Amino acid sequence: MRFPAEIIHRQISVVLHAWGMPDDVVRTAADVMTDTDLAGIDSHGISMLMLYEEALGLEQLNPTPALRVVRESPVTALVDGDAGLGHGAAVFGMELAIAKAKAAGVGVVCVRNSTHFGAAGYYAAMASSRGLIGLVTCTTRGNPVLPTRSAVPVLGTNPIAFAAPTRRNTPFLLDMSTSTVAQNKVKVFDLQGRPIPPGWVLDEHGEPVTDSALAMDLVTVRYTGGITALGGTAEMSSHKGYGLSVMVQILSATLAGGSFTPIRKRTQGRGDPDEIGHFLMALDPTAFRDEGEFERDLDDVIDVLHAAQPTNADEPVLVAGEPELLARAERARDGIPVPDSLAQKIRAICQRAGAPFLLGGD
Repeated sequence: MRFPAEIIHRQISVVLHAWGMPDDVVRTAADVMTDTDLAGIDSHGISMLMLYEEALGLEQLNPTPALRVVRESPVTALVDGDAGLGHGAAVFGMELAIAKAKAAGVGVVCVRNSTHFGAAGYYAAMASSRGLIGLVTCTTRGNPVLPTRSAVPVLGTNPIAFAAPTRRNTPFLLDMSTSTVAQNKVKVFDLQGRPIPPGWVLDEHGEPVTDSALAMDLVTVRYTGGITALGGTAEMSSHKGYGLSVMVQILSATLAGGSFTPIRKRTQGRGDPDEIGHFLMALDPTAFRDEGEFERDLDDVIDVLHAAQPTNADEPVLVAGEPELLARAERARDGIPVPDSLAQKIRAICQRAGAPFLLGGD
């Protein structure tokens, strides 16, 4: 079934309201999650309701957070997310970074005591939409990723997002995990009953797993084997993804006072927050170039990339951000797809929460 974006937004909103979240928290989270589904990033949109329900049940997610700035300078700030949904904390943090960048050329905000915030690209794009460069990193609740040479998972999927403004072309928007694939993408394949490509997940012997249900069992139940760091294997330079993941950990959590999942899990119990960290930076190109010069030169760079001869004439060379733009156009026209297996999980969430189920297709 496919549903208009406004129905997806309403479904998310009524569930969050039923969980006791206030209007501002609901509005921000529903905006970010729906926008993510529109962009074709199914792993971080409405499907995240299952994770949030679990966190609420464990009393590790505060439904009514009070965000506060802990320390601040003209160009930096540290924000306490009060264990609320990460969407609100990240939007607050990037808005603060943008204001500082507009005033001083750069703004850097770290958020601690937060939770899952969805797709990192949303927040980087907030900066590029204001004519700024945006850089966002984030740690994760779980640790399903294998360091190079490891038989057990230690790291999170630890995303990086980078956005830059243009004039003629689609703004550059890179949004990537430092693992070969995000855990929630493996979950989407499992929900759809599809096999995963070899190299996404290895078992404890280092052998590739293609059964998506088995892969989810390995990374969420057994904790043996796991998702590979970007590169897949040591022979394919997984040490690069491994290193980037640790870099994200340092920027997002170590700098902010957040947690490292393997250490946190040793003592975390009911009511103990996840202590996820976010790093959000906005940079004004006019601190280095005259007005419009950066965008002009970036457009020229993108033009050259577009003009590169493709290996398949039917598949032209694209630039980061353009696949999501194409997905937005298609989904705005045809609706956001929701697999029946996911719809049934959301129906169950609605029943438990006492919220109306809007995805019945009646």
